[in-house]
Amino acid sequence: MIVNERIVSYLHSLERSNGELYDEIERMAHRTEVPIIRKEMESFLRVMIRMNAPKNILELGTAIGYSALIMAEAMPPKCSITTIENYAPRIPIARENILKSPYAARITLLEGEALDILKELNRQKQTFEFVFIDAAKAQYSLYLEEILKMTAKGAVIISDNVLREGELIESRFAIERRNRTIHSRMREYLYHIKNMKELETTIVPIGDGISVSVRK
Repeated sequence: MIVNERIVSYLHSLERSNGELYDEIERMAHRTEVPIIRKEMESFLRVMIRMNAPKNILELGTAIGYSALIMAEAMPPKCSITTIENYAPRIPIARENILKSPYAARITLLEGEALDILKELNRQKQTFEFVFIDAAKAQYSLYLEEILKMTAKGAVIISDNVLREGELIESRFAIERRNRTIHSRMREYLYHIKNMKELETTIVPIGDGISVSVRK
């Protein structure tokens, strides 16, 4: 927990239901232990999308489609979402959830490794004004290299789970051995995006920590 648990509980109590489909997906996620974005992240994404009114949204990490549908609710009428997922068991569930929504025609789900698909999108000269990264945490820096090729001035890049439940401030040797690579690479990623000339970045301690970058 990054912020006070009582504050988080209070903020959650203010959130409205997203509707029957969303509640059903959320219950399924909790029942099957599929990670989905937290309540405070839902609100943050919706606000950021309404503020920026992107034409094309890119998501890395579809899971079962919940965050894509949250973003779809807030996107402008002519906007579309491209979302990427590589974990085969979740892909048919995500497709089914998307098909149940009013946004199926505007959401494209691509199957495969995110880095491979990003490279292919770049070969196709695809561009995006809003990017949400919520895939393999150790690969964030590699994803960013490709994302920078498909975004222009003013594009927003949001990365989720960057503070790793607060573990990121701990010494590498205080972390379980199996998590040390992610710990090191996420620290490198945050240093990189805070210091690179192409981006203006802030790190926000909500949910599991997010970074918000804008292309200069």
